[in-house]
Amino acid sequence: MSNAAMCPACVGLPEGQLEKAASNGTAQIILALPGIHCVACINGVERILRDIDGVANARVNLSMKRVTIGTDRPIAPEDLIDTLEMAGFEARVLDTSLLGSQTDSYGRGLMTRLAVSGFANMNIMLLSVAVWSGAIGATMHMFHWITAMIAIPALLYSAQPFFANGWRSLKVGRLNMDVPISLAILLASGISLYETIYGGRHSYFDAAVTLTFFLLIGRYLDHRSRKAAASAAAQLSALEVPRVMRVRDGVRQMVNFADLGVGDLVQVLPGGRIPVDGTVTEGTSQIDRSLLTGESRLSTASVGTAVTAGEVNMTGPLMIRATTVGADTTLRKMVTMVDEAEAARNRYTAIADKAAALYAPVVHLLALAAFGGWMLYSGDFRLSLNIAVAVLIITCPCAMGLAVPAVSTTAAGRLFRAGLLVKNGTALERLAEVDTVVFDKTGTLTMPAAARDALDAETQSIALAMTQRATHPVSQAIAASLDGVTPAQLQDHQEHAGKGLSAQYQGKLVRLGSGAWLGAGTGTYIQVGDKPAQKIALRSELREGAVALVRGWQDAGLDVHLVSGDDATETAKIAGALGIESWQAETKPADKIAYIEALTSKGAKVLMVGDGLNDTGALAAAYASVSPATAADASRAASDIVLLNDSLAPLIELPLVARAARARIKENFTISTIYNVIAVPIALAGFATPLIASIAMSASSITVLLNALRMKGKV
Repeated sequence: MSNAAMCPACVGLPEGQLEKAASNGTAQIILALPGIHCVACINGVERILRDIDGVANARVNLSMKRVTIGTDRPIAPEDLIDTLEMAGFEARVLDTSLLGSQTDSYGRGLMTRLAVSGFANMNIMLLSVAVWSGAIGATMHMFHWITAMIAIPALLYSAQPFFANGWRSLKVGRLNMDVPISLAILLASGISLYETIYGGRHSYFDAAVTLTFFLLIGRYLDHRSRKAAASAAAQLSALEVPRVMRVRDGVRQMVNFADLGVGDLVQVLPGGRIPVDGTVTEGTSQIDRSLLTGESRLSTASVGTAVTAGEVNMTGPLMIRATTVGADTTLRKMVTMVDEAEAARNRYTAIADKAAALYAPVVHLLALAAFGGWMLYSGDFRLSLNIAVAVLIITCPCAMGLAVPAVSTTAAGRLFRAGLLVKNGTALERLAEVDTVVFDKTGTLTMPAAARDALDAETQSIALAMTQRATHPVSQAIAASLDGVTPAQLQDHQEHAGKGLSAQYQGKLVRLGSGAWLGAGTGTYIQVGDKPAQKIALRSELREGAVALVRGWQDAGLDVHLVSGDDATETAKIAGALGIESWQAETKPADKIAYIEALTSKGAKVLMVGDGLNDTGALAAAYASVSPATAADASRAASDIVLLNDSLAPLIELPLVARAARARIKENFTISTIYNVIAVPIALAGFATPLIASIAMSASSITVLLNALRMKGKV
């Protein structure tokens, strides 16, 4: 059970709180707060920081687990961290220059333009009713002018995304869907303004605004389905420690990471991330390498032990002599691997983009042919231009533009309600084509767990009291296994680097830690007073829904593989329990990427499911990817889908929904094609005015939207 789930104050907390920059102050500092999980944490952190001299304001973002601090004088981030940690809040510096903006100005702009076009469309339709009802003469002319005064400013503002994108395309000698869209809007508006100025009977402002309104719906749905989190490489880079404690001639000095050189001594305190590749010269501690290597067990580091950037020092202070710094560290090389893998996957071309490449030239040719043909036949410029505009509008790719985002958004909504967050606009299209799955083991298919059965009731309560506030993964696993137990009253809590925990219980010394420290065998033990030490059995436990997921995906025709950084014995055990025949153990990050590339070279389209930093490159290299919400930030950023639940069961229907979405998209393109086959000849024959063309176009768009809503039913 996660800390958030155990916190009563978290119940009912709004999801996705927006991170707000500090409203006051001349400078800004952003700190990561990995341990916060409720409203009480927010209030506590903000109150503590605002009491510090020089801090103008502080705003906590719970979902991002970070605080933005505005300062009105220079303050070292380490001073703020020390103050927070003295109050019991773990804090780390974030290198925010490597993280992109969290705002979505483009999405907000689309929504504003959609609102403006919708409001204008309603008012123009009301005015059009008067004209359609038989208004003539000065009355009709007045209504045309009022309509023009509403429509022209609304179109100039609302249609900007189409104009700008179409113009950019034309400047480089290409055609995209926004070129015929822009032409249709401009020509319909131009003809309508001409008719209004010269007292003509017809104006088509309503057609132009209706067209813009529906197209903006499609554009916003497309943006919403495509908007993804920050780059995985940027998230990885932000994990690099921006400021480190350098020791020279016995003097400790906090310096920027960029100022480190090979041979420098660096001190890393418990809980800190190691900033360089190097060798331990002083101290003993346990190192958490799981995010980089996938190893579920902690490693003991002492004098002479080689350590790498990105690993976490868990229990004792270490002095490390740097052997590689900057771009040569393991973490920075992983960033490079992820960059290359993301670039390869981003070459995927969406179905809508492929259709646009073929569709746009055809639309222009048809409109040009209509204009030329009617000029030759009638010699009437106004009539010929009206028919050409009607062809442009009736063939306008509004339905085609809605075909993909309408389905993607509906499918994404269905998956979100099931506990799956779709982050990438082309994810469902790629997932529908997947035929192979590669699972990570630790943290994805398995979770660390401890057995409590061997401990008596008193020892269980002592063990819970010792571990419930500890950050060590083993301590957290022990505390989770003792859910429902009442913690004992202990005094004099102490943490012993590389060994374990100790405290006083009713005048007796109690210790929990490694067997070597307690004079027992290998493993983790607890000793109360003079009693013999009792072993706490630790194991990897299958995650809820893992068996059903593997079987369900195999039944769906997917070839399932398992790769892990753990040893062969543990990996083989889990593979056997899940019925996975293809597995590989002791894999490093580069090995996982190579494994996926080998499958890809044989024609497989691979779905990668993983959670650690060591999986980030593989997640980016795969054709599609999934990570749980408990995964490292960089892993979630590299993934197309994020699993929001503790159970893996919601993933079972993922490929089924993706395949159904692909089917609906193809049906929508078929609907659009049939519509054009029927409507285009009518427009070319001159039987459709721009207004009728706009109504027909709207009807086709609504049909596509209704078909997309079928995704809510059985797949």
